[in-house]
Amino acid sequence: MGTAIKVENLSKQYRLGEVGTGTISHDLNRWWHKIRGKEDPYLKLGEVNDRATKGTSDYVWALRDINFEVQQGEVLGIIGKNGAGKSTLLKLLSRVASPTIGTIKAKGRIASLLEVGTGFNNELTGRENVFLNGAILGMTKAEIKSKFDEIVAFSGTERYIDTPVKRYSSGMRVRLAFAVAAHLESEILIVDEVLAVGDAEFQNKAIGKMQDVASGEGRTVLFVSHNMASVAALCNRGLLLANGTVNALGEIHDIIGKYLIINNKDIATKYTFQNDGIVRDVWINSAHIESNEVSNNNVISGSEIKIIVQYIALHTNLKCSLHIGIYDNYGDKLVHLGSVYSGFDTFRTEKNGIIECVIPKFPLVEGKYTINISLHLNGRPYHKIKDALSLIVENGDFFGSGKLPNPKESKILVNHNWNLS
Repeated sequence: MGTAIKVENLSKQYRLGEVGTGTISHDLNRWWHKIRGKEDPYLKLGEVNDRATKGTSDYVWALRDINFEVQQGEVLGIIGKNGAGKSTLLKLLSRVASPTIGTIKAKGRIASLLEVGTGFNNELTGRENVFLNGAILGMTKAEIKSKFDEIVAFSGTERYIDTPVKRYSSGMRVRLAFAVAAHLESEILIVDEVLAVGDAEFQNKAIGKMQDVASGEGRTVLFVSHNMASVAALCNRGLLLANGTVNALGEIHDIIGKYLIINNKDIATKYTFQNDGIVRDVWINSAHIESNEVSNNNVISGSEIKIIVQYIALHTNLKCSLHIGIYDNYGDKLVHLGSVYSGFDTFRTEKNGIIECVIPKFPLVEGKYTINISLHLNGRPYHKIKDALSLIVENGDFFGSGKLPNPKESKILVNHNWNLS
């Protein structure tokens, strides 16, 4: 095993509001510095690429001083918020764009899938585009021909392979483009968020193929996605970008944890209704969490907690029920709590009232979770609050044994007993 990709001091600068490098005076100034052997004067200008704040400079660093290595056969997940520089980095690695400063050393051919149907010609058929795309990726006609049937079968486009791709849906285009990139013999495969276009079946199929490519064929994969479940399933190491710089590099679960903290700095400890202009007969007015073992808005696993919801009704005696969903950071629902399942079936409204959901022994391991709350009227969803509350859970002695399963292996704690017979 050796180093497949080595990136040193990589930076990319753009000038805002102009096509090309800027004005003629800027270009002349750059040329004058260059022939005198001086550094580009505009490299010292520019601001960090934070899209949430208004800048004052005409220059912005999309990437700044990026350094990392990727080993052969490794699957590196590149994650970060929108505007962090992920796609810019992949374009530089794929030689689609040139760095302003720094070097990239890659060992072997690179197959890139940066956007849906990159390199596809709309007027050509799927068959013709397979050969065109393969040639763009540096493959010989013989190599493409030997893999052609496998590519088409994987993409599921057999029926349309001789139809111009302008008549393909976006899902068909991405399936065919991914199949070409994944099956041809490049040493490095770069995939940027395109799997979000495919359906769930294809996403699972594509992730399985990338795992085979990395573990079975020893090829290197760089994978960008906002779906943390896909990143966790596929990658063994992660690179976290923030505002065009490297925030962290390391084991994938640690990197995902750091990303989620950055992405969720504001922990919602109480929900208060904001009038959205919709006239309702009854609505959720506020919600919060109570526990005897809460410190810094954190809950201890195994402790009793209460989720307390206040409603306001325009009429009394409305027939309502309450549902609460607890989700992990990948968006998967772990727990569904409903008044119809325990305690009472439905409740009749007062003008305003409070409903408590009591969990005697909170069953989730350490981590960050979000809570959705839904008020049902006459058996139908009526007022839903998505991401109403956030919950940070710290490990507690749930089993009374001082031991807990690894959070990577189990999210839910279940009371159980063992007997010898």
